[in-house]
Amino acid sequence: MKEFKRYLITSALPYANGPVHIGHLAGVYVPADIYVRYLRLRGKDVVWVCGSDEHGVPITIKARNEGVSPQDIVDKYHNIIKESFAGLGISFDIYSRTTSPTHYKTASDFFRTLYEKGEFIEQTSQQYYDEEAKTFLADRYIMGTCPHCQNDRAYGDQCEKCGSTLSPTELLNPRSMISGSQPVMKETKHWYLPLDKHEPFLREWILENHKEWKQNVYGQCKSWLDSGLQPRAVSRDLSWGIPVPVEGAEGKVLYVWFDAPIGYISATKDLTPDWEKYWKDEETKMVHFIGKDNIVFHCIVFPAMLKAHGGYILPENVPANEFLNLENDKISTSQNWAVWLNEYLEEMPGKEDVLRYVLCANAPETKDNDFTWKDYQARNNNELVAVLGNFVNRALVLTNKYYEGVVPECGELTDFDKEILAELPALKKELENNIETYHFREALKDAMNIARLGNKYLADTEPWKVVKTDPERVKTIMNVALQITANVAIAIEPFMPFSAEKLLKMLDCGKLEWEKLGEQDIIKAGHKLGKAELLFEKIEDSVIEAQLKKLEDAKAAKLAAAAVVEPQKETVSFDDFQKMDIRVSTILAAEKVAKTKKLLKLTVDTGIDKREIVSGIAEHYSPEELVGKQVLVLVNLAPRELKGIESRGMILMAEDATGKLVLLSPADKVKSGSQVG
Repeated sequence: MKEFKRYLITSALPYANGPVHIGHLAGVYVPADIYVRYLRLRGKDVVWVCGSDEHGVPITIKARNEGVSPQDIVDKYHNIIKESFAGLGISFDIYSRTTSPTHYKTASDFFRTLYEKGEFIEQTSQQYYDEEAKTFLADRYIMGTCPHCQNDRAYGDQCEKCGSTLSPTELLNPRSMISGSQPVMKETKHWYLPLDKHEPFLREWILENHKEWKQNVYGQCKSWLDSGLQPRAVSRDLSWGIPVPVEGAEGKVLYVWFDAPIGYISATKDLTPDWEKYWKDEETKMVHFIGKDNIVFHCIVFPAMLKAHGGYILPENVPANEFLNLENDKISTSQNWAVWLNEYLEEMPGKEDVLRYVLCANAPETKDNDFTWKDYQARNNNELVAVLGNFVNRALVLTNKYYEGVVPECGELTDFDKEILAELPALKKELENNIETYHFREALKDAMNIARLGNKYLADTEPWKVVKTDPERVKTIMNVALQITANVAIAIEPFMPFSAEKLLKMLDCGKLEWEKLGEQDIIKAGHKLGKAELLFEKIEDSVIEAQLKKLEDAKAAKLAAAAVVEPQKETVSFDDFQKMDIRVSTILAAEKVAKTKKLLKLTVDTGIDKREIVSGIAEHYSPEELVGKQVLVLVNLAPRELKGIESRGMILMAEDATGKLVLLSPADKVKSGSQVG
């Protein structure tokens, strides 16, 4: 493994349109903080940069909804996010923002360099335009009817009801979210980064040279590359953002995906005048900590940008995590189904390390995982209190009781003492290996195993009994127990910094260097310990019930909103209705569409013919329960190609109070092809 002189760590820039929640923490920021704290303890030259992503359509939509300016929104949430991170001990070297003057200049200069080198291509395309508001519409400013599930509040990039990825032109009856009018198609020019040009380089760099990357990261990159890369727009028609710095680009800004990763560079510039040694020296190891939804940008797009610019190093690793769910449901910021960090810090004071511990122990490193408040309580009470806290408390309390808090002399070690102490270097080696290979869940187990080792040692040696018959032996036992305690204080620091600081204060031994981990003579005989306190406290059921009630209230509010009946749509004539050919059809076969979570391919007998229909109901029905079911199908809907499948028709559905899509079926079985009307 190559040794590097220094480390540059980046973490995905959170959008400044809302607070940070536990999904962000588990996926990105807690793992990165563990890694960085470890490197610092090892005495490495490391900088960790992050900041608020303050451009993009979600910011402008939030501002419009609240009746304030985009700058008001980003100022508000930048401060909330920054303070929340600090409250949890997330130890960035700098937390910057993409509205800073440094970032505007850095991003503009980066674009201009690529432009002058001829790295962009210009393309003219047709995009939706609001004639009343006199502006082009970004995807999220267009709403219409989803062609898959008929949700009439689907956005131009995604239907949040069925989860289908969309383009604005796929929407039925599109309308502008600014004026409410029907947009028209209008010609516009944009600049594109031709990713296809960089495909050979990316294929060799990733698929040949970085086979050590996590399987989910490597696999997603391979899938993108095997599908063939396409040019990607780097500009948009918006008023909020960094203006495209070339002639003829009035009213256009840098696309947020191009602008945001450059924020890592501008943040480093604001941190140190020596920023270039972290970005341009091959002796620097750059690591991106992100969630899986950012893999393509950090593994394919940003490296292509850096390569096209020239002079920059590329990331050595991108240890992306999967997603964290909440109480068996997907975290949803729009529906308030989340545990917000700023609220947690207010409602659970002194429990910062409990959250860090639980999020690491249950981190979605290889697959999506679930956070539940009951598990949070169980891990605190059964692991932090009963294992870690119990060992530390016994070691210090017994030393205070027998020796007035003074570390006793270590006498002759027994074979059992030697056996126990010999496990410390082995645990250190495992811990280091797991952190350095980004297996933080296993690394946390290694750190906790030192406390488990201490508990076993005290349980097996029973100093509270031996003190009555062999007090000299107890001196050695307690000396060994305190050496294990000191090892615990070092090992837990990357994971639980507040508890490590508290434990070091109890030991009254100052900061302990990482290199001392594994040693058996860290605290010298005769040293006076500080005051013993409880490291962790039991969490009562009432605390957990309050948090669960808060979530239930959020779910009730969601259901109440869903129960609101939409007003009647625009009146249509009988002749318009007669144009719709709705037939009772029988589902003959059903299967999931590859590489999607929401879509099923259905083969149906319409009575007219047998045809395929793609429907976004995979999360509501299994293929097995659909075969043989009779449904209502709009058979004369214009065909659409979805994931390479021609979908000919639309299955009619309704949504119940829980948000589940329900297929509409005849009460009694009838002949396929029977018309509805």
